[in-house]
Amino acid sequence: MTLVLNENREALLMYRHRFIIDKWVWELPGGYVDDAEDVAAAAAREVEEETGWRPRSMEHLVTYQPAVGSLDHPQEIYIARGADLTGRLPDINEAEAIRWISLHEAAAMIDRGEIIGAATVVAIYRALSLGA
Repeated sequence: MTLVLNENREALLMYRHRFIIDKWVWELPGGYVDDAEDVAAAAAREVEEETGWRPRSMEHLVTYQPAVGSLDHPQEIYIARGADLTGRLPDINEAEAIRWISLHEAAAMIDRGEIIGAATVVAIYRALSLGA
């Protein structure tokens, strides 16, 4: 997943329905790494495919284990500073809406239960702790 920040410290978030929990939530763009693909390149590709924005830079933000008691599945989160709109429309199946939301508002959305995905929660709090 990638936390894309613009010059106003706003994060690029997607509003999407998650069928497993049957809820609409806000989260970061992200996805899977293709065979032999560089992880940072995959993260940037997923941002562009899901949002129509191309990150200007990619930097590792944090790696975490979401469920160390039941599986070994490290999750990597990148931070991108700045992005350019490509003009390419994102896949309609990816998100209902895409918005730039301030980090402080995103933290309030976590408190209200609008952001619940572990990677997005970790990224927002990590960025705020670093003063990103």
